[in-house]
Amino acid sequence: MTQHTSRHYEQELETLKEKILLLGGKVEEMIASAMKSLLSRDPGLARRVIASDREVDSGELEIDHLCLSLLALRQPAASDLRFIATALKIVTDLERIGDLAVNIAERSIELSEEPPLKPYIDIPRMASAATGMVKEALDAFVKREPRLAIEVLQADSAVDQLNVQLFRELLTYMIEEPKNVSRALRITFIAKYLERVADHATNIAQMVIFMCEGRDVRHPGLRIADAAPEK
Repeated sequence: MTQHTSRHYEQELETLKEKILLLGGKVEEMIASAMKSLLSRDPGLARRVIASDREVDSGELEIDHLCLSLLALRQPAASDLRFIATALKIVTDLERIGDLAVNIAERSIELSEEPPLKPYIDIPRMASAATGMVKEALDAFVKREPRLAIEVLQADSAVDQLNVQLFRELLTYMIEEPKNVSRALRITFIAKYLERVADHATNIAQMVIFMCEGRDVRHPGLRIADAAPEK
């Protein structure tokens, strides 16, 4: 990061980075706990995940306030401006990952009230891959390393494939026995939530590339002029 004449400004930027990492660690923990509640059929743990969402929401507001204060009071330029803009984007994705952890916990509670449909194999693999993507995307942000961000983008297809594979398997369960439908649908929802976690990790990685290199990779082939509204 660029060295600044103001020591206090430098500290504010460092504080912003630390708060992003703390929030990232919190949502990773929520996903892990929600999955543990699913696998161990522990509704109490799932309820604790749901309750912890308020902490994530509070963290989002705190980071937003810090970013807006930096923009208003410090008037950053160049790399600092991209860093703060990226932080504003990242915190939104992290808050939504927290919401997805809550959704998983809610489905976990529902599934704990019914007999198990099948052993969980692909779901834990999806969770591990998706949370790994979140962690690596945040590492790329902290280290300002676009190579790590590109690796996150490349990992997304594996999560998508697991989601499709699991859906096909669960569809078979539903066709063979109508009584399986409610449980199979809930597992399908969990797989979709994990696929969305991976998508949010991808969003973070794309913003890291923008922060480091100043290029927008969100919509390849789309020019800024194409995205502008017609007058």
